[in-house]
Amino acid sequence: MSHPKSLLMLLPRVALLAIGTVAAVNCVAHAGDDAAWLKSGTLLFEDSFDREEDGNLAKAIGNGWNSATANRVPDEKQANLDGGVLKVMSSAKAGHQAHIHHDAGFEDGGAIVRFKLPGLSKNESLTVGFVDRETSKALAGHLCYAVLSDNPPQVQLLDRKTGYSDPDVSKRRQPYLKSGEKLPDDLQQLLDSKMKFVSWKADHEWHELVLVTEGDEMRVTLDGKPLGSHRSEGFAHPMKRWFSLLMNPSAWIDDVKVYKVR
Repeated sequence: MSHPKSLLMLLPRVALLAIGTVAAVNCVAHAGDDAAWLKSGTLLFEDSFDREEDGNLAKAIGNGWNSATANRVPDEKQANLDGGVLKVMSSAKAGHQAHIHHDAGFEDGGAIVRFKLPGLSKNESLTVGFVDRETSKALAGHLCYAVLSDNPPQVQLLDRKTGYSDPDVSKRRQPYLKSGEKLPDDLQQLLDSKMKFVSWKADHEWHELVLVTEGDEMRVTLDGKPLGSHRSEGFAHPMKRWFSLLMNPSAWIDDVKVYKVR
């Protein structure tokens, strides 16, 4: 029997090029089709925010949303539903960027979010990601996030679970944070391995973000074009119980869909 490699050697060069081209096309198609991949799964929830909020407190947004920061400043409205758009402006008095979340529940899956950085502040960012406070209690159950910022114009893909939110890592960092000293090289290298930065053309227009986790990989797509991906063990956490949005200090959300593929 001929060895597979020997069979390939018998093929014409044109055929080999064709095989390589098809493989490359299939790879690109898979990488750029995360929205379709999500839609092949189960829609866990969606919201187009076509209603009015009910007050200022944690559950004021309605439709199952909750806030981890609203009750810190009960007299200030951080979230406003206006014409089918969720407009969030963090309050400095809360001591934390506005954080709203919704139950999710998947291992592999993700979200499609239509968002806008409205340009109300000099530096704006939107963090989209997943949390599990039940089986990953360390540092509030932070798992993984995509952080979109306009200054600098970049997207950070971040594994918090095995990076900044790992108890041992956090314990090692604390003395250096307090003293202002540089982190040891091995600790800095570990933290650097838990994140990846990709650039985007930041503006104040509406965009569609697709954020998925599949195994130990997180991928982000913006307006139908793959923007970047990163592999890290924390992305493979078996249960993303919350879908989370954090605004610093302001961001607008027009539509959210969260899917479970596995």
